[in-house]
Amino acid sequence: MEDDKVAIEQLPYDQPDNSKAIIIVEKVTPNASPKRGSTNRDTALAQVHNDKKNSLIKAWEESEKSKAEHKAQKKMASISSWENSKQASIEAEMKKMEEALEKKKAQYAEKIKNKVAIIHKAAEERRALVEAKRGQQLLKVEEEAARYRATGDLPKKGTGWFQI
Repeated sequence: MEDDKVAIEQLPYDQPDNSKAIIIVEKVTPNASPKRGSTNRDTALAQVHNDKKNSLIKAWEESEKSKAEHKAQKKMASISSWENSKQASIEAEMKKMEEALEKKKAQYAEKIKNKVAIIHKAAEERRALVEAKRGQQLLKVEEEAARYRATGDLPKKGTGWFQI
């Protein structure tokens, strides 16, 4: 504001002042000298050059960041794919092992059932033999009792305290 010059125009003194005073204010700005204009132009060109350089650097930076991000995403996808394939492989192997274990379990259960059936069959055969022997002995005792009754003789053994 120090450079600004204010021009004030006043009415001449010889006229009577019947109205309000009018003051005209003009702002006068000094004209730029030709030397300063060249410097301003050089400064402006340098600023444009710096802005252009900064813009190129920023574009390069964003491009490199984008490339790095894309590369990282690609590697992440590759790792996820690898993980999924390995998991599927392991799960398939585990399922195969479970099926083999189930098959072995079924075979072992069948063997156990067969062993139980063989034991049951052997027990039934032994029971049948015992029943057959018991039946034979009962028949033999009844025949001897009938013979003793028919002859009137007394049995010689097995009746220690019944003997007369």
